[in-house]
Amino acid sequence: MSGAVLNRWQPNSIGSVLLPLLLISALSTAVAFQSGIVRLGDGAGMPSPQTITIAPGSFQYRKPGEFYRAGYAVDGPKADYEMTAPLTIMKYQVSTFDYDGCVADGACPARESATPSRSDMPVTGVSHDDATMFARWFSKKSGGIWRLPSDVELAFAAGQKFPDDALGIDPDNRNPALRWLADYEREAARKRSKEPAPLAYGSFGENEYGLADFAGNIWEWTTTCNRRVDLVRQGQEVTTEACGVYITAGKHRSPLSSFIRDPKSGGCSVGVPPDHVGFRLVEDRRWYAPLLFSIGAL
Repeated sequence: MSGAVLNRWQPNSIGSVLLPLLLISALSTAVAFQSGIVRLGDGAGMPSPQTITIAPGSFQYRKPGEFYRAGYAVDGPKADYEMTAPLTIMKYQVSTFDYDGCVADGACPARESATPSRSDMPVTGVSHDDATMFARWFSKKSGGIWRLPSDVELAFAAGQKFPDDALGIDPDNRNPALRWLADYEREAARKRSKEPAPLAYGSFGENEYGLADFAGNIWEWTTTCNRRVDLVRQGQEVTTEACGVYITAGKHRSPLSSFIRDPKSGGCSVGVPPDHVGFRLVEDRRWYAPLLFSIGAL
């Protein structure tokens, strides 16, 4: 009988001891990383990237996704959004040279682009999955914790250069011809602004925060899943997320499947596809970021 009681209570008994120990270990690890006592790597051969840091603040942000009301496509709502912590993000997109270093280490698949391997040339021909693998490799090499930005983080960093995809049509107007015409004019304007090939750092200038080359001819991966949102009465939303299809942002937003390396080949892109797709990373300085990284949540 005593054995039966022991078997019944052993999991709870062990759990009551292990859970506090695991929490203490996680907290200790996080503190050690934040204090610099412990690093993910020695950073040998991996110089720190140029970054910008933007102070907390509020800004207007139009939610990403496909929005519908009564079966008609409408513009996503725009609202004030508050960033409560500083945001540190790479000034330039990840370079072909750095990405090729990840490939040489066997941690990333080869890119599908013919641009030369240079420290001032943005990488293209990479999927969301490739970018995520690079972020983990780069974190281990540099000693920091780096990840792809969310759409809202990229919008905050892009400032006045972030696109507003609104068509500007009255959401209560149910005339489909007006929306079709507005959408046609927008897509035609996007076609006229194309550039043929990736260009070196600095080719598209900087925004008010010093972020370089955003909204040039390279769209950037984010961690934000595409979604369909049905707007119903009293401001309620019915949302269906498609994780595996992620928002990319540049001259306009475009959802792409996570495995797509060449956006012009398709892959759930809405409207005119991006010219090229690459990425830049944010440095995650949350105190618990090391724990998230260790369990693969980043």
